[in-house]
Amino acid sequence: MSITEPRTVDHQVRADAVSAPQPHDGLRPRLSWRRGRVLAGCTLTLAVLLALRSHLPSGPGQLGSLAQTLAPWSGVAVPVLLVLALARRSAPAQIAVVLTALIWGALFGGVLIDKRQQGGGLTVVSHNVDEANRDPEGTARRLAASGADIIALEELRAAAVPAYERVLNRAYGHHSVRGTVGLWSTYPLSDTESVAIMPWTRALRSTVETPEGPVAVYVAHLASVRVHPGTGFTTSRRNEAARLLTDALDAERLERTLLVGDLNGSTDDSALARLTSGMRSAQKSAGKGFGFSWPASFPVVRIDHILARGIDPVSSRTLPATGSDHLPVAATFRL
Repeated sequence: MSITEPRTVDHQVRADAVSAPQPHDGLRPRLSWRRGRVLAGCTLTLAVLLALRSHLPSGPGQLGSLAQTLAPWSGVAVPVLLVLALARRSAPAQIAVVLTALIWGALFGGVLIDKRQQGGGLTVVSHNVDEANRDPEGTARRLAASGADIIALEELRAAAVPAYERVLNRAYGHHSVRGTVGLWSTYPLSDTESVAIMPWTRALRSTVETPEGPVAVYVAHLASVRVHPGTGFTTSRRNEAARLLTDALDAERLERTLLVGDLNGSTDDSALARLTSGMRSAQKSAGKGFGFSWPASFPVVRIDHILARGIDPVSSRTLPATGSDHLPVAATFRL
């Protein structure tokens, strides 16, 4: 007995030692401050770029303009980054995602609110009809069905102008076409003239004589931009056209002024800031959502605009697709 008892006790002690819970077993922290630092760094970089987007330098290839134009789509990255941060159980990454979401919401959250109102006395439609449009008469009929008081068209092909005139002239007794832009109105037009923003005519200015007084209307189609792998986002011709258009608007004597058309850029593009800063975007002031207008099949940017000075927008929207690669945009104003 004196020999076996110690062995029994020793066996029991060892068994107890094996079965005893180890320190911190099952108590690992759910969040780690060490994991996900690279993910947190990438997310914070996005947050900084968003916060400073208006100050981004153009740099090589005008990448600043491109980033500003596509900035609203950065919100798509937030839920993806959040899933990754949760999967990594990374505290820094999760904090960075929350910060990015707050910055995006502060910048663009108000755009998502429905600010449209009822009423208004002047409805304007603008549409880049696409020079390759195979159904100009059908496009014209859809635009006329909007009931707008003023219809502005851009990228008019000379051979297609008679087709637009045949349809629109039935409801719009006043119109003028200059180069590749045109204006149709239910109210009289006066002082219509071309605006020199490019070597060929892509802008006009006219006075619309509404019952509540004259309104200056500018119809413009700024130079196109291109994205090339080698040269980046080419905007120099567009920016020069915007400068010339700004000069014309600065010289405008009428207090109530509208600028409508295809500006080939968003109002967030700092390269267009001098042109757009003195005017209110109808979509941002009285629309719902971003109102993306191009391409019509799956709109990702709003490059078609209705901007106002001295006149209050009541509502703004995009219209159904036509035969163009752009969506028409519409806005109603209180005179």
